[in-house]
Amino acid sequence: MNIGVSTASLYPLHVEDAFSELASLGIKNIEIFANSTCEGQEPYISMIKRMAEENNISVPSFHPFSSPMESVFLFSEYDRRINEMLSLYRGFFESMKKLGAKIFVLHGAIASSKCEPRHYVKQFRMLAEAGREYGVTVAQENVCYCLSGRLDFLKMLKQELGEYAAFVLDLKQVRRSGENVSDYVDALSDKIIHCHVSDADADRDCLPVGKGSFDFRALFERMAANGFDGNYIVELYRSNYDTFSELKNSADRLLEISSALNL
Repeated sequence: MNIGVSTASLYPLHVEDAFSELASLGIKNIEIFANSTCEGQEPYISMIKRMAEENNISVPSFHPFSSPMESVFLFSEYDRRINEMLSLYRGFFESMKKLGAKIFVLHGAIASSKCEPRHYVKQFRMLAEAGREYGVTVAQENVCYCLSGRLDFLKMLKQELGEYAAFVLDLKQVRRSGENVSDYVDALSDKIIHCHVSDADADRDCLPVGKGSFDFRALFERMAANGFDGNYIVELYRSNYDTFSELKNSADRLLEISSALNL
């Protein structure tokens, strides 16, 4: 189990500047969130790779900004748009290979999409197969405004995708869907390979770790019981905290909890 922070938490800093800030804080596990197409390409990938090597930083995952386009591109039935997005994402997979990143975080089609479950499964499998060519696992994230915001939809994917089923559990998105984190962990079990972490209280659904009342100890124990040994990545919105040091404090707090549990 590894603990880290996403560059998304430092938006609107450019990805290389966000990575540099996290490196200066001593974060050793950093997820890349590309906020533009160019940030998933050269020269930025080489810049990030150099910083990672110089600071002994692991890059486990890559999350593209392009999720709003996935409904009308990847999950459409229009071949030219599908091919355009597949080409773009293959380029991202190639960049991930250079960085050693193994997990591609996918939002998928929005909830109002007309994408039928059968077509969604077909398109996801197509992308997952492309990812495997680069050593990349495409993982479906639960997102409240997407089809993936419903647990029953994720259960369907788990059943239909078989060996291609892989999930990113986002705690704040579960809260925004009005559902229970434990239900997601139990239902998706060993197919959860990555986790986006935030704390919360009765009034706010996304806070730095330790600033809310979420029981991370119980989460860690439940996830471990289901065989999880992946990454816990702190992912906050910039409005949810004051200083970058709170990101490091969040990661350190998670490390303390995991160490106390011998995980």
